[in-house]
Amino acid sequence: MLTMYEAVLCFFIYAILGWCVEVIYATVNSGKFVNRGFLNGPYCPIYGFGVLIVVLCLSPVSGSLIPLFFGSVVLTTMLELVTGFLLEKIFHAHWWDYSNEHFQLGGYICAKFSLLWGIACVLVMRVVHPAVMGLVHWLPHWLGLTLLWAFSGAFAADLAITVAGILHIRSNMRVMSRIAREDRKSVV
Repeated sequence: MLTMYEAVLCFFIYAILGWCVEVIYATVNSGKFVNRGFLNGPYCPIYGFGVLIVVLCLSPVSGSLIPLFFGSVVLTTMLELVTGFLLEKIFHAHWWDYSNEHFQLGGYICAKFSLLWGIACVLVMRVVHPAVMGLVHWLPHWLGLTLLWAFSGAFAADLAITVAGILHIRSNMRVMSRIAREDRKSVV
Protein backbone atom coordinates (compact mmCIF):
# COMPACT_ATOMS: atom_id res chain seq x y z
CA MET A 1 0.00 0.00 0.00
CA LEU A 2 1.26 3.48 -0.85
CA THR A 3 1.65 6.17 1.76
CA MET A 4 0.00 9.52 1.01
CA TYR A 5 3.45 10.99 0.29
CA GLU A 6 4.22 8.20 -2.21
CA ALA A 7 0.77 8.38 -3.80
CA VAL A 8 0.93 12.13 -4.44
CA LEU A 9 4.49 11.93 -5.80
CA CYS A 10 3.42 9.04 -8.05
CA PHE A 11 0.38 11.03 -9.20
CA PHE A 12 2.62 13.88 -10.42
CA ILE A 13 5.21 11.54 -11.94
CA TYR A 14 2.56 9.64 -13.91
CA ALA A 15 0.71 12.82 -14.88
CA ILE A 16 3.97 14.16 -16.35
CA LEU A 17 4.87 10.85 -18.03
CA GLY A 18 1.33 10.65 -19.43
CA TRP A 19 1.65 14.14 -20.86
CA CYS A 20 4.94 13.09 -22.52
CA VAL A 21 3.28 10.02 -24.08
CA GLU A 22 0.32 12.12 -25.28
CA VAL A 23 2.58 14.78 -26.81
CA ILE A 24 4.71 12.18 -28.59
CA TYR A 25 1.61 10.37 -29.90
CA ALA A 26 -0.04 13.60 -31.09
CA THR A 27 3.19 14.93 -32.59
CA VAL A 28 3.82 11.73 -34.54
CA ASN A 29 0.19 11.65 -35.79
CA SER A 30 0.00 15.34 -36.73
CA GLY A 31 3.59 16.01 -37.72
CA LYS A 32 3.81 19.03 -35.39
CA PHE A 33 4.06 19.68 -31.66
CA VAL A 34 0.70 19.47 -29.89
CA ASN A 35 0.36 20.32 -26.19
CA ARG A 36 -2.12 17.65 -25.16
CA GLY A 37 -4.30 17.75 -22.12
CA PHE A 38 -6.78 19.83 -20.25
CA LEU A 39 -4.23 22.06 -18.50
CA ASN A 40 -1.43 24.25 -19.84
CA GLY A 41 1.43 22.64 -17.93
CA PRO A 42 3.32 19.47 -18.84
CA TYR A 43 0.95 17.06 -17.13
CA CYS A 44 -2.27 15.14 -17.82
CA PRO A 45 -4.01 14.46 -14.51
CA ILE A 46 -6.03 11.58 -15.97
CA TYR A 47 -2.81 9.57 -16.24
CA GLY A 48 -1.87 10.33 -12.65
CA PHE A 49 -5.30 9.25 -11.44
CA GLY A 50 -5.43 6.29 -13.81
CA VAL A 51 -2.14 4.77 -12.72
CA LEU A 52 -2.92 5.40 -9.05
CA ILE A 53 -6.28 3.66 -9.40
CA VAL A 54 -4.65 0.69 -11.12
CA VAL A 55 -1.81 0.50 -8.56
CA LEU A 56 -4.16 0.78 -5.58
CA CYS A 57 -6.77 -1.65 -6.90
CA LEU A 58 -4.68 -4.18 -8.80
CA SER A 59 -1.43 -4.51 -6.83
CA PRO A 60 -2.77 -7.70 -5.19
CA VAL A 61 -3.10 -9.32 -8.65
CA SER A 62 -0.06 -7.71 -10.30
CA GLY A 63 1.71 -11.07 -10.51
CA SER A 64 -1.15 -12.58 -12.51
CA LEU A 65 -1.22 -11.33 -16.10
CA ILE A 66 -4.85 -12.03 -17.06
CA PRO A 67 -6.55 -10.38 -14.02
CA LEU A 68 -4.07 -7.49 -14.21
CA PHE A 69 -4.81 -6.91 -17.90
CA PHE A 70 -8.60 -7.18 -17.68
CA GLY A 71 -8.76 -5.24 -14.41
CA SER A 72 -6.70 -2.49 -16.06
CA VAL A 73 -8.98 -2.43 -19.09
CA VAL A 74 -12.07 -2.06 -16.90
CA LEU A 75 -10.62 0.56 -14.52
CA THR A 76 -9.02 2.77 -17.15
CA THR A 77 -12.04 2.54 -19.45
CA MET A 78 -14.37 3.59 -16.64
CA LEU A 79 -12.05 6.47 -15.71
CA GLU A 80 -11.87 7.63 -19.33
CA LEU A 81 -15.66 7.38 -19.75
CA VAL A 82 -16.47 9.29 -16.55
CA THR A 83 -13.76 11.92 -17.13
CA GLY A 84 -14.73 12.51 -20.77
CA PHE A 85 -18.41 12.78 -19.85
CA LEU A 86 -17.76 15.18 -16.96
CA LEU A 87 -15.39 17.39 -18.97
CA GLU A 88 -18.00 17.69 -21.71
CA LYS A 89 -20.85 18.44 -19.30
CA ILE A 90 -18.86 20.98 -17.29
CA PHE A 91 -16.87 22.68 -20.06
CA HIS A 92 -18.86 21.75 -23.19
CA ALA A 93 -15.75 20.47 -24.92
CA HIS A 94 -14.18 17.13 -25.89
CA TRP A 95 -10.54 16.68 -24.96
CA TRP A 96 -10.49 13.43 -26.95
CA ASP A 97 -12.91 11.95 -29.42
CA TYR A 98 -13.10 8.31 -30.44
CA SER A 99 -16.23 8.80 -32.59
CA ASN A 100 -14.42 7.56 -35.70
CA GLU A 101 -13.19 4.37 -33.98
CA HIS A 102 -14.98 1.03 -34.08
CA PHE A 103 -16.81 -0.09 -30.93
CA GLN A 104 -16.93 3.33 -29.31
CA LEU A 105 -19.34 4.87 -26.84
CA GLY A 106 -20.18 8.56 -27.19
CA GLY A 107 -16.67 9.25 -28.46
CA TYR A 108 -15.44 8.90 -24.86
CA ILE A 109 -14.17 5.33 -25.02
CA CYS A 110 -13.44 2.70 -27.66
CA ALA A 111 -12.32 -0.91 -27.69
CA LYS A 112 -8.97 -0.17 -29.36
CA PHE A 113 -7.81 2.27 -26.71
CA SER A 114 -9.31 0.28 -23.85
CA LEU A 115 -7.16 -2.67 -24.92
CA LEU A 116 -4.13 -0.40 -25.35
CA TRP A 117 -4.66 1.00 -21.82
CA GLY A 118 -4.74 -2.58 -20.54
CA ILE A 119 -1.41 -3.37 -22.23
CA ALA A 120 0.06 -0.08 -21.03
CA CYS A 121 -0.99 -0.77 -17.44
CA VAL A 122 0.58 -4.22 -17.50
CA LEU A 123 3.83 -2.56 -18.63
CA VAL A 124 3.48 0.14 -15.99
CA MET A 125 2.82 -2.34 -13.19
CA ARG A 126 5.56 -4.74 -14.23
CA VAL A 127 8.29 -2.32 -15.39
CA VAL A 128 7.61 1.38 -14.84
CA HIS A 129 6.05 1.41 -11.38
CA PRO A 130 8.86 -0.52 -9.69
CA ALA A 131 11.33 1.98 -11.19
CA VAL A 132 9.17 4.95 -10.13
CA MET A 133 8.92 3.58 -6.59
CA GLY A 134 12.69 3.11 -6.58
CA LEU A 135 13.04 6.79 -7.50
CA VAL A 136 10.51 7.87 -4.86
CA HIS A 137 12.37 5.90 -2.16
CA TRP A 138 15.76 7.15 -3.39
CA LEU A 139 14.75 10.85 -3.14
CA PRO A 140 15.66 12.48 0.15
CA HIS A 141 12.38 13.14 1.98
CA TRP A 142 12.99 16.91 2.15
CA LEU A 143 13.47 17.00 -1.64
CA GLY A 144 10.35 14.92 -2.22
CA LEU A 145 8.33 17.28 -0.05
CA THR A 146 9.79 20.31 -1.83
CA LEU A 147 8.85 18.80 -5.19
CA LEU A 148 5.36 17.99 -3.90
CA TRP A 149 4.78 21.58 -2.78
CA ALA A 150 6.17 22.97 -6.05
CA PHE A 151 4.12 20.60 -8.23
CA SER A 152 1.00 21.14 -6.12
CA GLY A 153 1.31 24.93 -6.32
CA ALA A 154 1.94 24.92 -10.06
CA PHE A 155 -0.87 22.43 -10.64
CA ALA A 156 -3.38 24.40 -8.50
CA ALA A 157 -2.48 27.68 -10.22
CA ASP A 158 -2.70 26.07 -13.67
CA LEU A 159 -6.07 24.50 -12.83
CA ALA A 160 -7.47 27.80 -11.54
CA ILE A 161 -6.21 29.77 -14.55
CA THR A 162 -7.44 27.15 -17.04
CA VAL A 163 -10.91 26.87 -15.51
CA ALA A 164 -11.23 30.67 -15.25
CA GLY A 165 -10.14 31.01 -18.88
CA ILE A 166 -12.63 28.41 -20.09
CA LEU A 167 -15.45 29.99 -18.12
CA HIS A 168 -14.49 33.44 -19.47
CA ILE A 169 -14.52 32.14 -23.04
CA ARG A 170 -17.91 30.51 -22.49
CA SER A 171 -19.25 33.79 -21.09
CA ASN A 172 -17.93 35.71 -24.10
CA MET A 173 -19.45 33.12 -26.46
CA ARG A 174 -22.88 33.58 -24.83
CA VAL A 175 -22.60 37.37 -25.20
CA MET A 176 -21.54 37.06 -28.85
CA SER A 177 -24.40 34.64 -29.50
CA ARG A 178 -26.90 37.02 -27.91
CA ILE A 179 -25.56 39.93 -29.99
CA ALA A 180 -25.78 37.84 -33.17
CA ARG A 181 -29.41 36.89 -32.39
CA GLU A 182 -30.29 40.55 -31.74
CA ASP A 183 -28.51 41.55 -34.93
CA ARG A 184 -30.52 39.02 -36.96
CA LYS A 185 -33.77 40.28 -35.39
CA SER A 186 -32.98 43.90 -36.25
CA VAL A 187 -32.24 43.01 -39.89
CA VAL A 188 -35.53 41.16 -40.33
